[in-house]
Amino acid sequence: MSWLEAAAIVLAALIGMELFAWYAHKYIMHGWGWGWHRDHHEPHDNVLEKNDLFAVVFGTINAGMYIFGSLYWDWMWWTAVGITLYGVIYTLVHDGLVHQRYWKWVPRKGYAKRLVQAHKLHHATIGKEGGVSFGFVFARDPAKLKAELKAQKEAGIAVVRDSVGAGAEGFDVVGRNL
Repeated sequence: MSWLEAAAIVLAALIGMELFAWYAHKYIMHGWGWGWHRDHHEPHDNVLEKNDLFAVVFGTINAGMYIFGSLYWDWMWWTAVGITLYGVIYTLVHDGLVHQRYWKWVPRKGYAKRLVQAHKLHHATIGKEGGVSFGFVFARDPAKLKAELKAQKEAGIAVVRDSVGAGAEGFDVVGRNL
């Protein structure tokens, strides 16, 4: 396999993971996997969450892809590399930047601010129903997300926290995890 082919596979896997993450977050984590994901949406001071079990499961699958890829299929090994790169980006952006599990920095401008705002709006709902912004790296315009949340609230689809729209920036942080 050429380096160009390997790079294309890694890039495709990296982009594909954002699509998979959106789907898994919306339909697994906010569906039948809510039992593990729930504590991620509730205030707490714990270092670990049940939600972290998803990383263990997905990481185990990825490790299996490395093993089978090295033994049988080069393309699977390179796909695992792309998935791993996505995992690094995810943990830095989602856990590090948005939820401040590794450092305390709140961006005041640019795309980093947009990522934080979009994910804070995802956490604006109470419970698993409704919600916006299920992806982790590509963030939609926060103004459009707020309008979508408002429509969900008015339609009775989602229960929205009262703090949404409060504060100078319009996005208050409630607890370590929200």
